[in-house]
Amino acid sequence: MTTFANSALLVTGASGNLGRIAVEELLARGATRVIAGTRDPAKLQDLAAKGVEVRKLDFDDASTFASALAGVERLLIVSTDAVGRRAEQQKAIIHAAKTAGVKHIVYTSAPAARPDADAGLNPEHFWTEVEIAASGLDFTILRNHMYAENTLADAAHVVSSGQLFGLIGDRGTSYVTREDAARTAAGALLKAEGKTVEDVTGSAPVTNVERAALFSKLAGKPVQVIAITPAELQKGMVAAGLPEGFAGALVAFQRDAVIGYHGVVTDVVERYTGRKPTSFADFISANKSALGA
Repeated sequence: MTTFANSALLVTGASGNLGRIAVEELLARGATRVIAGTRDPAKLQDLAAKGVEVRKLDFDDASTFASALAGVERLLIVSTDAVGRRAEQQKAIIHAAKTAGVKHIVYTSAPAARPDADAGLNPEHFWTEVEIAASGLDFTILRNHMYAENTLADAAHVVSSGQLFGLIGDRGTSYVTREDAARTAAGALLKAEGKTVEDVTGSAPVTNVERAALFSKLAGKPVQVIAITPAELQKGMVAAGLPEGFAGALVAFQRDAVIGYHGVVTDVVERYTGRKPTSFADFISANKSALGA
């Protein structure tokens, strides 16, 4: 693979969790022209001190696009958190990138991105992918699988209650750490060529039963899996205080795990980072305190 270490590389959302790690990885791997895009440049003065060029880039303010993209050869678009609006946000930056002369776009998407109305958050990723493909630019679509970090949000509750609720027929999720995903994105920005769509996964799919067993082992408490229907799961989430739309998106994700979309395993992390992905067991063990045990 060709290395684009001396090309002008722009990372959007560089003050976010994934974007910042990607910038740090680019520096660690010898990139010489790293540009960090952010709504608030003041947040990235530490990166500026390391030689990163910090530029204001606000997806809700098209007037920032031209200056942020000036001279950029390769662009990493970290999908925004503006659920319901991000397809339009990202469409705008893609058009601006083409106008600015960007040659290659890397985009952080989601597994099984498709336009289905019941596919949760996937339609926004799908239409962004379509826009990138239609641009005529070279691209690397990185379909990041579920972040392992997401399982920590309710881990303490699962352990304390001794119950892990999930859909009937779960076939496993290939959890990938955010750090591995960010390093992979940086690697793609440095190396990827052509037009590809790739799944970014952990080392093996993990079922709810296996996740519960791991929690139980580390916490020293029994954790039972309660298999329920999608309607029951959504009702329970809403009753727990989650907004209807967000609950629906989470249920859609779990439905995809039942179908098998999230059990895919690839070598993409290792190929772009030179390191094997962190296993789910190792990640949870390193974050044992989140179990409340």
